[in-house]
Amino acid sequence: MSYPEIRPRRLRRTPAMRRLVAETRVNPAELILPMFVKEGLTGPRAITSLPGVLQHSRDSLRKAAVEAVQTGVGGIMLFGIPEQRDPSGSGGADPDGILNVAIRDVIAEVGDATVVMSDLCLDEFTSHGHCGLLTPDGEVDNDATLTAYADMAIVQAEAGVHVVGPSGMMDGQVGVVRRALDAAGHQDVTVLAYAAKYASAFFGPFREAVESALEGDRRTYQQDPANLRESLREVALDVAEGADMVMVKPALPYLDVLSAVRDAVDVPVAAYQVSGEYAMVEAAAANGWIDREAAILETLTSIRRAGAQMILTYWAVEAAHLLRERY
Repeated sequence: MSYPEIRPRRLRRTPAMRRLVAETRVNPAELILPMFVKEGLTGPRAITSLPGVLQHSRDSLRKAAVEAVQTGVGGIMLFGIPEQRDPSGSGGADPDGILNVAIRDVIAEVGDATVVMSDLCLDEFTSHGHCGLLTPDGEVDNDATLTAYADMAIVQAEAGVHVVGPSGMMDGQVGVVRRALDAAGHQDVTVLAYAAKYASAFFGPFREAVESALEGDRRTYQQDPANLRESLREVALDVAEGADMVMVKPALPYLDVLSAVRDAVDVPVAAYQVSGEYAMVEAAAANGWIDREAAILETLTSIRRAGAQMILTYWAVEAAHLLRERY
């Protein structure tokens, strides 16, 4: 008898065979494009640490939203950058604030052709850069912040958003937002909970994108990167409070968390491929160290394989084109 008798390589022999037996596929409809809109811009502005990603004006945002819809991406997540900030982040709940205006713009442009989502957090609007209101001694006041989140949720819903994404990691935020939406007659607005959001070193380029005013860190409310069981507890609490979907953020450094969350819940699970993950690939590719397009698809596939049903990625539009070529 000759060996080897069993030859797994037969199933890898040609590109067509590999496509046929692939266990994991990424579909453009599972991708969500984060987009930044800055008050006062007359045209798009490049973000240095995120090559290819822009701060949009209202006009360029509308055009980019249409392009995203035409490529078949599943959703858009909007982040607003105001011209003025204050300690209470009042711009977040202002119907005429940049994020709420942008929601109305995008809804008017694309309607229900894609899922329009909005970040529900104070950090882009506060002069101190924290995700919550501060006490006189500088601590983040969890319960006062919840009231502000409820106000923001109602205003975003009135602007027409399909999904709100409470991302501040305040205790009880999902329940407060859900009750506020329901009481205001917005029972159909979906809540995507940033349920497992870590105090990560990979958020750096995002801080440039939103022109963050943060000094210090967010370790008293974002999760410790050392902890997994804590994430499962956070996720369970958010689901119990009414989260329709949950998210793990970042993605690649936390694939084990993502897999565990997927096994633990029966709601859709998202993952956010954050700015630092994007920037590392772009920087390595710019230096000729890796194959850029192959790395984009490999990272997305790994996140999907770990259990994410939806992936927020700055490559959403480009990846949609690459995936059509691949499959």
